[in-house]
Amino acid sequence: MHHKTLHQKNKGTVVVSWTGGKDGCFACYKAMLNGFEVAYLLNFRDLKKTAPHNLNKDLLFAQSEAIGIPLLCTGFVSFEAEFKKVVRELNSSGAGIDGAVFGHIALHEHLVTRICTELDLTLYVPFWKHDTEQLLSEFIDAGFEAIIVSTRADILDEEWLGRKLDGGFLHDLRSMKPAIDPCGEYGEFHTFVIDGPLFKNRIAVLKTEKRLENGYWFLDITDYSIERKAR
Repeated sequence: MHHKTLHQKNKGTVVVSWTGGKDGCFACYKAMLNGFEVAYLLNFRDLKKTAPHNLNKDLLFAQSEAIGIPLLCTGFVSFEAEFKKVVRELNSSGAGIDGAVFGHIALHEHLVTRICTELDLTLYVPFWKHDTEQLLSEFIDAGFEAIIVSTRADILDEEWLGRKLDGGFLHDLRSMKPAIDPCGEYGEFHTFVIDGPLFKNRIAVLKTEKRLENGYWFLDITDYSIERKAR
């Protein structure tokens, strides 16, 4: 993917495409490490269908609160059109957004390039074409904590729901389901990040329910709290 090279001296204000999962969260962290100011997390929800990564909005706002970066959540018929609309509205109100961050690894290259070109934004896609097993290991080693909240039922059964992404998960995935991308890049599973170096406080998952719907297993988080982390 061709995009402007970002250096520490080339700091700017960015928005992050956000689903609540590991890739966007890790990309947000990388952007901050590279000297960018993250002004908003942007969550877009498909109005035409129920996507397996569409988490309960309350959970996303809990993440936003725990991290300390505001979240904007909006529905879309066209992701591209809605993304442009939101950024243009932000900038017309003086937000000064000059970059966008995406956690994509292998998909949607032309879409995000086109969006950023038309908005004249710097595109930051830190994990593009990275080795996904190495990427998951880096995510875990950085101190992030995430759990699996949905799976494709024909690939991963309900026993995988609620599992933490850790060394044991990676080992089991490799030994039991070697064909699955370690980052679930092709929709095999989706995650919810509950803690990490970005987080000022952590999300404690207190109660969950499992359900099967439209070929996907879902872990509904029915009770949770935001817990203060030891400073």
